[in-house]
Formats: sequence, C-alpha cells, structure tokens
Amino acid sequence: MRCPKCGSENTNIQVINEQVLKTKHHGVLWWLCVGWWWIFVKWIFLTVPALLAAIFVGKRKKIKNVQKKVCVCQNCGNTW
Repeated sequence: MRCPKCGSENTNIQVINEQVLKTKHHGVLWWLCVGWWWIFVKWIFLTVPALLAAIFVGKRKKIKNVQKKVCVCQNCGNTW
C-alpha cells in the first residue's frame, strides 16, 4: 500500500477499537402509549422517590464498540 503523502511503501495497517458511551432511550411507541402519562403520575404522586432515584440511580448507559482500520506511513507519519 502506498502513502498518498510521500509515496512510500513502508506502511502498516492497524485495527483501532473505539468505545462510545450511549444513553439508552425509550422509543416513540413507549412515549405515545406510556410515557406521556407515566412521567406526570410519577412526579405528582412519587416526587420524593423519583428525585432520589434520579440522583442515585442515574441514567442507563451502554458501551458500543466500533472497530476501524487505519493505515500509518512509517516514514512521514501520515494516517488515512
């Protein structure tokens, strides 16, 4: 493989693993059927437990792994 910057053949291909932290959300169907009244009921009748849960439980999160290949020129350090 040739470097597009310097034209050298001295290149390496590396696999890089990127981790992205995503917060889980409810879908549109849940909000149409349940969410619009559940949030209202929860905050009216369960205010203190809902506040404690929001503070201590936190949001649901998921880690997504993405692998991609990167070429690195050993002469000039160019990556593509």
